[in-house]
Amino acid sequence: MQRYFIDKTIENEQEPIRITGENFHHMTRVMRMKEGDQVFIVFPRNQTAIAKIISIAAEEVMLNVDKWLNEDTELPIQITIASGLPKGDKLEYIIQKSTELGAHEFIPFKAERSVVKWEEKKVTKKIDRLQKIAQEAAEQSHRTIVPKVHFAASLKELLLTNNQFDYIVVAYEESAREGEDRTLASLFKEAVPNQSVLVVFGPEGGISEKELHLLQELNVKLAGLGPRILRTETAPLYVLSAASFYFDLYKNKNS
Repeated sequence: MQRYFIDKTIENEQEPIRITGENFHHMTRVMRMKEGDQVFIVFPRNQTAIAKIISIAAEEVMLNVDKWLNEDTELPIQITIASGLPKGDKLEYIIQKSTELGAHEFIPFKAERSVVKWEEKKVTKKIDRLQKIAQEAAEQSHRTIVPKVHFAASLKELLLTNNQFDYIVVAYEESAREGEDRTLASLFKEAVPNQSVLVVFGPEGGISEKELHLLQELNVKLAGLGPRILRTETAPLYVLSAASFYFDLYKNKNS
């Protein structure tokens, strides 16, 4: 069953749901839905319902709620993935797969070793494209939120304008070489539901010495991600998979 996110709430179950814009186009032109078909509708504040199409007009679809659902598909902690701009379509891959694995938010940033450069006038268009990828992945993986995508012009800007996080961790290749294996495990053990975690990943060339110095000044924790060296597009998936295993499978059965 197809899932759609909308930005309006309804007051009661009898109030019809009005679908327009891109969701209308997808329902009627792509999925070719008809009256009587059912879909998942996700409202703000993580409310999800099964709804039935009651009418289709020229520019809108009307639905009624059939059943409210009590879904629990989100990680208990909010993990934001900050990726130094990688080459090619790797960022699209990171956002798609990380959304499937439960990421809460994304902040691509221009790292010192990023080969890719985003022209200022094209940033909005690129972010819109990435936001659409996140929404499609959230629909596919039955999330109850769509992760937001923001852009930072540098690591310094990223850190100085995002001081609301409870934890900040950087995946650092040298830490892995030195055998560091406690940071992530300790973080998962200490974190409580609804706390926020920013995890920073460098581009293909990694974090520069200048960026590392900035991170150390802010007492950011350095994390090794096992004995193998991971690509920039693989490392975020490692962290999110570890979080998913710990919170979705392990902790619930061992607490």
